[in-house]
Amino acid sequence: MEMPVPNPAALARKARLVERLRAVLPADAIIHDPAETRVYECDALTAYKCPPMLALLPASTQEVSDALRICHEEGVPVVPRGAGTSLAGGALPTADCVILGVARMTEVLETDFADRIIRVQSGRTNLSVTNAVEEEGFFYAPDPSSQLACAIAGNIAMNSGGAHCLKYGVTTNNLLGVTMVLMDGTVVEIGGAHLDAGGLDLLGVICGSEGQLGVVTEATLRILRQPEGARPVLMGYDSLEVAGEVVSDIIKAGVLPVAIEFMDRPCIRACEAFAGAGYPDCEALLIVEVEGSPAEIDAQLAVILEIARRHDPVELREAADADEAGRIWLGRKSAFGAMGQINDYICLDGTIPVSSLPRVLRGIGDLSAQYGLDVANVFHAGDGNMHPLILFDANAPGDLDTAEALGAEILKLCVEVGGCLTGEHGVGIEKRDLMLHQYAPADLEAQMAVKDVFDPAWLLNPAKVFPLELSEARRGMAVAAE
Repeated sequence: MEMPVPNPAALARKARLVERLRAVLPADAIIHDPAETRVYECDALTAYKCPPMLALLPASTQEVSDALRICHEEGVPVVPRGAGTSLAGGALPTADCVILGVARMTEVLETDFADRIIRVQSGRTNLSVTNAVEEEGFFYAPDPSSQLACAIAGNIAMNSGGAHCLKYGVTTNNLLGVTMVLMDGTVVEIGGAHLDAGGLDLLGVICGSEGQLGVVTEATLRILRQPEGARPVLMGYDSLEVAGEVVSDIIKAGVLPVAIEFMDRPCIRACEAFAGAGYPDCEALLIVEVEGSPAEIDAQLAVILEIARRHDPVELREAADADEAGRIWLGRKSAFGAMGQINDYICLDGTIPVSSLPRVLRGIGDLSAQYGLDVANVFHAGDGNMHPLILFDANAPGDLDTAEALGAEILKLCVEVGGCLTGEHGVGIEKRDLMLHQYAPADLEAQMAVKDVFDPAWLLNPAKVFPLELSEARRGMAVAAE
């Protein structure tokens, strides 16, 4: 594909920006060749692509600050980027923007096992945080399926969760402090190595803000002692709705598993072919894991297994050893990749009350039939974080549009039963025009007023989160006020 030819004014602006950036960044941290910037034209939402003007790869908070200050002075939009695993288009560039990636910022800055904290640069991958502390018997709890690749920066931006968030919470429950750079280059410290900070909960505002407010360069994270033991159980059912009722009954019983994961037949087959985990061939599979001492595990499983048997499972099996447990989780963690081997899909991310699982699963089935596209379900059932995979043919004209229309209806259903548009993937560009389905105009106005405070010129991560018409109008007002 031929690259578009920028106009002379755009070329001159780019040349001036590159020249200024060379004064504060190493030469290899500035990527401006059009052929090379195409690497950054999309994130994991690959249906949408746009090469940026250039990309920057700073290695420290100071370099981020210097780069943002220059971009602010030049009026150039900046899109922060972690590892590019966003499924909602959270790091999608615009043609006039600078991508600011934190991929070189991977250092462990401090560990304090007595106070159970670790401080890292935000480009460090999720799984490598646990790798840094596991020899001392600790781990970092949030575990999104992309944890091998995704960066802490993106986890904070989207408030990522994972399979074990039912017990341990999502990123916001395990984040203690951040170093963040504002668009004008100002460096701020929010929170720190303590359980709670006084004053306004600014950390709660930052976590999940999708790069709208600043660029997080360092993070202080809570680490936990590894449990004494853990044991997963497979539960197979011949009905999606029955499996949903089992989840609801487990939660109502007052038992707190560390995870409850749900897969339907298409995902079961794909994951079994990929991982050889010994999954049964059934309509719905639950993976329920408990942890603690042997006595605690036995007591919890006694309650859970009794509930499972009441619903006539086609298979009910405890992991016999650590090897089998590892294969069970490998299958689940590989679900998105395994499905990608057999079909194009878009992955949704809505959250619902657990008691609404049977109703929503029926609704997804009805919508699937109405739109003529299959939907595979794999999700964190314990906290109601749905991840329907809408299967389509990327080469068939109109299929993507149909898939997106179906996705919008599924997300609206999540909101209608008392849930929300996103649990951990964020809004990005994928759900921005659905925000008015969940929020009243006054609610969105309050959210945009917060961005006004942190980023008055509206230069950070443009065209994301808020309905496009609203964000473009806000940006226009900011330009007019300059």
